[in-house]
Amino acid sequence: MAKKSKIARNEQRARVVARYAERRAELKRVISHPDTPADVRDAAVRELSRQPRDASRTRLRNRDAVDGRPRGYLRKVGLSRIRFREMAHRGELPGITKSSW
Repeated sequence: MAKKSKIARNEQRARVVARYAERRAELKRVISHPDTPADVRDAAVRELSRQPRDASRTRLRNRDAVDGRPRGYLRKVGLSRIRFREMAHRGELPGITKSSW
């Protein structure tokens, strides 16, 4: 199980990312658009750099939904490989069966 502080910090970052997502997208659109004047682009870059670092999507870490394990994360189910295997063996994941041929 991951430390509770790490899980809480990641959840806090997710809230910050959600709060700033729309404005960040707008600023990035202005910065990357080729017809944007240089002074407007510079102002957008400055505003983007003034935003909190935790507002960036890359600061988030995919974690297991059950225990917060950061490694071996399976995106489709939101679980770590270990938790996925345990739950699949117990039949807690609908539609998941052990393969045999």
